Amino acid sequence: MGIVIGNLIIALWVVILIGICIVALIVFVVHRSILAHRLQIGAGMEEMIGRTAEVLTALEPKGTVLIEGERWSAISEAGRVEPGEEVIITKVEGLKLYVDKKQ
Repeated sequence: MGIVIGNLIIALWVVILIGICIVALIVFVVHRSILAHRLQIGAGMEEMIGRTAEVLTALEPKGTVLIEGERWSAISEAGRVEPGEEVIITKVEGLKLYVDKKQ
């Protein structure tokens, strides 16, 4: 038994197997799409607060810090900080970071 398309006869089990594969693919794609929409964004200014950065140029109080390979302008809220020291980001304002010495 099979399906006739022109001169071609396709077995019923082949049609059912292809149908099952298509339905499984649709279910998989919909499931992954729903999961992707539920994920929270892991980037942005909010994510930087509380992270550690390394001082590149002395902060007195303005200078430059390095965080994840990027150079940022920074303002120290704890006075002078020497190059090589680590600081904690306390606030982000535009493209400027406010930092405190790491204890």
